[in-house]
Amino acid sequence: MSKLTTDTQQKILATAEALIYQNGIHATGMDLLVKTSGVARKSIYRHFENKDDVAAAALKARDVRWLAWFRHECEKADTPEARLLGMFTVLKNWFQSEGYRGCAFINTAGEVGDAADPIREIARNHKQKLLDYMLELTGQLDVEQPAALARQLLVLMEGAITLSRVMGDYGAADTAKDVAKLLLEQAKR
Repeated sequence: MSKLTTDTQQKILATAEALIYQNGIHATGMDLLVKTSGVARKSIYRHFENKDDVAAAALKARDVRWLAWFRHECEKADTPEARLLGMFTVLKNWFQSEGYRGCAFINTAGEVGDAADPIREIARNHKQKLLDYMLELTGQLDVEQPAALARQLLVLMEGAITLSRVMGDYGAADTAKDVAKLLLEQAKR
């Protein structure tokens, strides 16, 4: 693949990701993608079969980028327990960042009704990767049920994300962190 082809594809994906995050999948049509990206419709269709393919590829790219960012931020803490609690500080900072519109995966999964839709599958995979990361960390703790603890922490995280977006409650991350401390203390052997 030539550099020009790769650059064009990356421009399409970056633009699609931004538009989908801001407006949703249904409000992001090909006309808007062409206008915003400056890439000709014919070029877009050279890289992608249809709008759904563009959306899926953009969300997959966001998944990779967002998880790398999230892990990097969490890994600044020294211990697995500090990383788990630090997740909620990372979330609060994200909630307060410019352009924050909630979780792209929750938002887009909510736009499609079919559980077998590729967008829902991408969202499920994203959440599974978050759970896997939490399990990686809880597995390093001296706790009875690391898998149950990881799942509980994921539920706290997802709840905080939802409250931050729906209610504008950025303090939900602090509340979730307080509950996470209780869960971690309770889970210790």
